[in-house]
Amino acid sequence: MKISYWSDYACPYCYIGEVRLDKAIAQLQTQNEITTNVDIELKAFQLDPNAPLKATASTLERLAHKYGISDEQARQQIANISQTAREEGLDFDYTDTLFTNTMDVHRLTKYVQQNKPELADRFKKAVYKAYFIDKKELANRQVLASIASDIGLDIDVNALLDSDEYKDEVDIDQQQAMQLGVRGVPYFVINDKYAIPGAMAQADFEQALRQIHQEQLADSQADTTSCGIDGCQITDK
Repeated sequence: MKISYWSDYACPYCYIGEVRLDKAIAQLQTQNEITTNVDIELKAFQLDPNAPLKATASTLERLAHKYGISDEQARQQIANISQTAREEGLDFDYTDTLFTNTMDVHRLTKYVQQNKPELADRFKKAVYKAYFIDKKELANRQVLASIASDIGLDIDVNALLDSDEYKDEVDIDQQQAMQLGVRGVPYFVINDKYAIPGAMAQADFEQALRQIHQEQLADSQADTTSCGIDGCQITDK
């Protein structure tokens, strides 16, 4: 089973959605309801491509301004998001996150996915933790270098980010999202066929994955006997 999902590291529901997806997969695998490998690929999506390299306002101020609501309304929305995260075992307070540009962290993600795929999951989780729990700026190269070092990724982060490497790959992901009509993240696509917009509840993820896996098995077991120029396939019944 292949799961691609568009996400921005600065999106709290992307973090929550990934945790719920991981829990759903683990539950179904424990129950032997998913018996095939599950390949998960994060695709880049920038909530604000023009975001600065340094945080210019608190999350509360930024959301109040962006949506034209009062500070109190923004505070309540933030509290609701933080509570949802805590219910998933994520102990973060969204109020104090430091929003910056995420192009470089997406570029570094692409490097890891293509060159050290065995570290991709650890890298994603470390980035989410740095932003939501440790309150780090993801445009800060020292932060990114520290994340790389902590997970055992041997790379000169500054040298990579001084170049234009992997920018095209990030842009391609975002162009694909545009073609799919993605207006918000997270946005999941399973087996290049089934779309799931948003961070569904774990039970809903389980139901969707269970059904898709059953359909995948049925397709693989379908009678595909045929004849060609070299003769006909013979199968045992």
